[in-house]
Amino acid sequence: MRFGTRVDIAAPAAHVWAVYRDVERWPEWTASVTSITVLDDGPLRIGTRARIRQPKLPTTVWTITEFDDGRSWTWVAGGPGARTVATHTVEPLGDGARAVLSLEMTGPLGVIIARLTAGLTDRYLALEAEGVKARSEGSR
Repeated sequence: MRFGTRVDIAAPAAHVWAVYRDVERWPEWTASVTSITVLDDGPLRIGTRARIRQPKLPTTVWTITEFDDGRSWTWVAGGPGARTVATHTVEPLGDGARAVLSLEMTGPLGVIIARLTAGLTDRYLALEAEGVKARSEGSR
C-alpha cells in the first residue's frame, strides 16, 4: 500500500535539502517524530542507520538504501512479513523547491498494518510536509 504527499516551499532547494537531511533535528519541526538517533558516524549515505521514535508507533531502525546528495534518499525498515520504504525528495521549483514524500508498506503483514494505520500515516506525512515547509521558509 502506497502513501504520499508533496508541498511547495518558498526557499531554495539547497536550503530545503539542508533542513531535511539534518534528521536528528526533525523533532524540532514535526510532531510526527519524537526522536531520531543516527547510529553511524559521518554524513547520511547508503548504509546509514537511524533509530526513529514516533508517537503511537514502535521504535524502528531505518537503513538508507538509496542516496542522491542534494536530491533524495530512501530508507527501509521492516522484518518478517512487513517492509516499509520511505523516500524523501527535494526538487527545484523556480526560486523555490518542492518536497515529495512517499511511503510504501509491502508484505503480508505490511499490507494489514498499512490498512490499520492509514489515517495515522497520512497525518504523519502531512505533518512532516508542513513542518519541513515551515522550517525551511522560516530559517532562511
